[in-house]
Amino acid sequence: MDIQTLENWLWDAACAIRGPVDAPKFKDYILPLIFLKRLSDVFEDEVARRAQVLGGEEVVLNLLEQERQRGQVTLVRFFIPKNARWQAIRRQTTGLGQYLTDAVRAVARENPSLAGVIDMVDFNATAAGQRIISDEHLKSLIDVLSRHRLGLEDVEPDILGRAYEYLLRKFAEGQGQSAGEFYTPREVAILMARLLEPEPGMTVYDPACGSGGLLIKCHLRLLERFGTMENGHLRLPNQIKPLRLFGQEINPATFAMARMNAVIHDLEADIRLGDTMRHPAFLDAAGRLQTFDLVVANPMWNQKFGQELYENDPFERFRFGAPPSSSADWGWMQHMLASLNEKGRMAVVLDTGAVSRGSGNQGSNRERDIRKAFVERDLIEAVILLPENLFYNTTAPGIIIVINRRKRHPGEILLINASQQFAKGRPKNYLTEEHIKTIANLYHNWEAREGLSAIITKDEAARNDYNLSPSRYVSVNGSEETLPLEEALVRLEEAEEERAQAEENLREVLRVLLSLGWR
Repeated sequence: MDIQTLENWLWDAACAIRGPVDAPKFKDYILPLIFLKRLSDVFEDEVARRAQVLGGEEVVLNLLEQERQRGQVTLVRFFIPKNARWQAIRRQTTGLGQYLTDAVRAVARENPSLAGVIDMVDFNATAAGQRIISDEHLKSLIDVLSRHRLGLEDVEPDILGRAYEYLLRKFAEGQGQSAGEFYTPREVAILMARLLEPEPGMTVYDPACGSGGLLIKCHLRLLERFGTMENGHLRLPNQIKPLRLFGQEINPATFAMARMNAVIHDLEADIRLGDTMRHPAFLDAAGRLQTFDLVVANPMWNQKFGQELYENDPFERFRFGAPPSSSADWGWMQHMLASLNEKGRMAVVLDTGAVSRGSGNQGSNRERDIRKAFVERDLIEAVILLPENLFYNTTAPGIIIVINRRKRHPGEILLINASQQFAKGRPKNYLTEEHIKTIANLYHNWEAREGLSAIITKDEAARNDYNLSPSRYVSVNGSEETLPLEEALVRLEEAEEERAQAEENLREVLRVLLSLGWR
């Protein structure tokens, strides 16, 4: 299935439930059914393959039933019960909402690793006494999804990620954070994987993994570099160890999407549900943070956390200081740094202000001071300024910060201004393969190029008060750096927080003076 066929198919699927379901919710119904169809079609393929060896389909199904009764199925990866197989679903003409809900729950019972993943949606749910989506609309959706097989030889495993991206791009645009909070544009994820260039057997961690796209792109990059073609598909040879993937996600529905994404790619990813900043899920036997070879992430930008999170942290993550309550960007950076092993590297997408806020201020500034600590310890390897209007939940540009515990060029930082490296799109701009290649090559070749990149020393960063914005060092067409509205609001909140703290300090000084009898 090519991209155009996929998009036409998804458009028709969305049209099938248009009306009863709001556009941003299309994915919540379409994607679980695509996942179920993929599981069902792969189950059919696996049974057919076993049948060629074991003497027929009936023999295989009987053996599977015996394995089920013993509580350990080995002939197929996931056992799909009769009522959840796609042909049975297609034959159902009445009570389809309840039938689908029972079917996905049956799959979850048979396959405990899919509990809380495939069974998140109640297709029979009501609101104000009315069905949210009628059996008639569900039947239309089933008919559309039945047009294409999704078996082992029919589609690339990346179908779910591409489908999710299309549904976001097409229907969730303009819905605020809900549209893009859990998804990084595909080409940005590919660029990050190209920057990190994962090696066989590495551990890769995403503490805010959303739908799992950044982890999957690392796997796909490994496959691209080391895979061989088998039956028209790239596969890793047996001697090449796959990546070990780890992720945590706070939103239950998006956690389910990440698990689906991993299953469709046939990956043994360890994805856990929970609040990473308050309750990190990956700990060692001594209760300390587990560490990884690579970290890749796009956490929510300028997230707000109270100071108590930083001041009472049992994992000692915030050794470089507590960021302001108005933006957790450098809180996330410190969590991820603490999750890197002694040779670890990471690539993180953040708001552009993360590399410039506080620089040039008189006196102390929390973000600038944390940034200074990162620079002085020679941890920041590169900063890449991305173009505007790439991300689903904002038109503002983002930046990628690359951290390396063992830098290739100690004492230097590469700054890449890629703000003009994009193709115009509707509704969003995008990076082409050529743009991705240009940026990745600048990084890997450690190249200063006029109008694109510059290499600075730690001393130069210090002279600029630790402002690491690439546009400060690399001008493009003589343009000056402008401040996005979102960034201006964050700076205003930060200034208000500093003012409130100064007032509190002044009140404390006056209280002490009054207690000493001063009038």
